[in-house]
Amino acid sequence: MSKPLLIGPFTQLLPMSGLPVKGALSDEQLVLIENGGILISEGRIKTIGIFDDLKSDAVDIHYIVGKHVCLPGFIDAHTHICFGGSRARDYAFRNSGKTYLEIAKAGGGIWDTVTQTRAASQENLVESIVSRSKTHLESGTTTIEVKSGYGLSIDEELKMLRAIKQAGEKTKADLVATCLAAHMKPKDWNSDKNYLEEIASQLFPILKSEGLTNRIDAFIEESAFSALEIAPYFKKAKAMGFDITVHADQFTTGGSEVATQFDAISADHLEASTENEIRLLANSNVISTALPGASLGLGCDFTPARKILDAGGALAIASDHNPGSAPMGHLLTQASILGTFEKLSNAEVLAGITFRASAALNLADRGSIEANKLADFAVFPTDNYQEITYQQGQLKPNMVWKKGEKIYERD
Repeated sequence: MSKPLLIGPFTQLLPMSGLPVKGALSDEQLVLIENGGILISEGRIKTIGIFDDLKSDAVDIHYIVGKHVCLPGFIDAHTHICFGGSRARDYAFRNSGKTYLEIAKAGGGIWDTVTQTRAASQENLVESIVSRSKTHLESGTTTIEVKSGYGLSIDEELKMLRAIKQAGEKTKADLVATCLAAHMKPKDWNSDKNYLEEIASQLFPILKSEGLTNRIDAFIEESAFSALEIAPYFKKAKAMGFDITVHADQFTTGGSEVATQFDAISADHLEASTENEIRLLANSNVISTALPGASLGLGCDFTPARKILDAGGALAIASDHNPGSAPMGHLLTQASILGTFEKLSNAEVLAGITFRASAALNLADRGSIEANKLADFAVFPTDNYQEITYQQGQLKPNMVWKKGEKIYERD
């Protein structure tokens, strides 16, 4: 058994604990512990409090010199960082005024990434995931959801999910894999069988037997799959014990209703959600996940985050880091910008990338700094937590701790 380690003192310690998962939050609800300390053992938090008051319980002490603010490690609940190639040409086309269909006809779009990802070896994908995870870690993100979805065949989806699992063994970040085989209808599907039926019957059992994921996602959109098409697919997934998450209401509505019908863990995107969809989500246990990176990349409206919170819904914020619509991948920058446009309090922004994001992944062991949670936290060189969102991601962590281990320290 490891000896209790005390870390601190922090000028401000924001545990982000004791706050509701649903509804609006004011900054006055935040607990600020001045000159705070965190006592950890076996990779978990034993207790928090005033640093000097915890010294007698510690065997070892790691002193934090200077003025610093400590937050829970960020959780990015929606990314696509397993991919091959680049879509820089798509970005240039979009900014010059070309439509989605025009870009697709020119060889761009999701299928372009499918082609490049299929051409990449599993080893190449592992290396790219580890590299991108490192960038996220150094920005304070300690848990990263990673989707498949650029394989669109049984073998290629397995290659992606195996690469995600292998990458998880090579990075200090926790990677949470999600199967997005229902990303779009593959252009080269030649079988007489229904694509979704084939995936459900052939791929799902392998996901279980190899422990590759416990999460099934689908893109419900006119360019992908309809609510009617996806229903039997989700029924099969639910029957096999998978958690459900949905790419919902990005361009047209319908996906959030499916999410509520199937008790999904989260409904992600929601840029097109209307009052009806907002009400449905707020009256359910589905976490609404805003993806401001996609809005920035596509030049479209943001998720109606303010309305979701005011209606009593739960709002997580994720980066959607992907090669097409959200190549930036910087969670804190995107969350801060969303806060500006949607008039979110600091408490709402920080909740969206900590404990509410953990709820979007169905993970109860992280997202706040409190007893028995994982000792995951990011330490910023400032004496005022408000500077973190104010500087919109330009203020970087000095240190990042994962499961009680300092895994990053900025020179």
